Amino acid sequence: MERRIFSPEHDLFRTQFRRFVEREVAPNRAAWAEAGCVSREAWKAAGEAGFLCTSLRPEHGGAGADFLYSMIISEELARAHESGFGLALHSDIVVPYIANYGSDEQRGRLLRRCIDGDCITAIAMTEPGTGSDLAAIRTTATREGSDWVIDGTKTFVSNGQLADLVVVVAKTDPAAKLPHRAISLFLVEANTPGFARGRPLKKIGMASQDTSELFFDKLRVPGEALLGEVGAGMLYMMQRLQIERLLVAISAQAHAEIVLEETIAYTKERNVFGKPVASFQNTAFKLADCATKLEVGRSFLDNLCAAVARGETLIKECSMAKLWHTEVFQEVADTCLQFWGGYGLMLDYPVARAFEDARVQRIYAGTNEIMRMIIASQMGLGTSS
Repeated sequence: MERRIFSPEHDLFRTQFRRFVEREVAPNRAAWAEAGCVSREAWKAAGEAGFLCTSLRPEHGGAGADFLYSMIISEELARAHESGFGLALHSDIVVPYIANYGSDEQRGRLLRRCIDGDCITAIAMTEPGTGSDLAAIRTTATREGSDWVIDGTKTFVSNGQLADLVVVVAKTDPAAKLPHRAISLFLVEANTPGFARGRPLKKIGMASQDTSELFFDKLRVPGEALLGEVGAGMLYMMQRLQIERLLVAISAQAHAEIVLEETIAYTKERNVFGKPVASFQNTAFKLADCATKLEVGRSFLDNLCAAVARGETLIKECSMAKLWHTEVFQEVADTCLQFWGGYGLMLDYPVARAFEDARVQRIYAGTNEIMRMIIASQMGLGTSS
């Protein structure tokens, strides 16, 4: 079906970004995967081409573009089978914390560098022993005079090896009766004494993503490093998680679509018992099921993204999208891999990388079990066991 949510300006932007991917991403994908990290040169090239932080308002140095431009970037990276280049994390999740909650001084000092690709960002939420339960974090920020002293450990930090600036989630009032009022956010420069990176974490999928542990040992930052208000960190995160989950859904849908497209072409070319694999009823029916789920999902997702671009807040629907599209991506990748036979297990083939990449999407940005809890809560249903 024709997609009707994009304007001619969106289409032109897609063409330009697709050329960027062909020029800067595709030739380097294998090297990045081997290194476990995207190059800084690629980040800088993205900034120079105007592909970072597109949604920032003009007064902050951005283009003031709507959410559909971010959608296009995520779709095109997925179609190129590049799952580790953390543009969406930087542009649509971390930098908006600074733009929305930062002081004039913080915005003036940092946003231009983020737009240009000179400052790569990350957010440090998850800790060993605490996943989706952010209220249970143990990293602390203690007030000492006019400074804050941060102690703790974070893990699964995307962009962790490259990040120049990290938004750190820490408890500023461990004794708070309301857990959501105990957490604050801090802007931490990576060259601050007491900041240390662990080794890049080896993982299933997302081979070029520099996922890392980060350590904070009596790290001292000035009072001006506080992002927004003391105790408002949980509220800020809840406001941004909607977009993060929607971006995961966008990537999952686009990635599943290209896997199906490539598999259909392959099954038409590959012969078994003297005829194409696509001619067998089992193949045709399974691929038809995949196509149907993707077509239905595409309609829902496009309508949802158009609504978000208009400024609507849709917590339930974004949680549904994250749940549905990541589950379908996993199913499509598994189904399609089977038709590639032994080649489907070879990492030289995109379907194998897609199969690996699909698994994590049901976990990060809130597990799909958490998505079900949110959906049920939004429906007014009890979620207690």
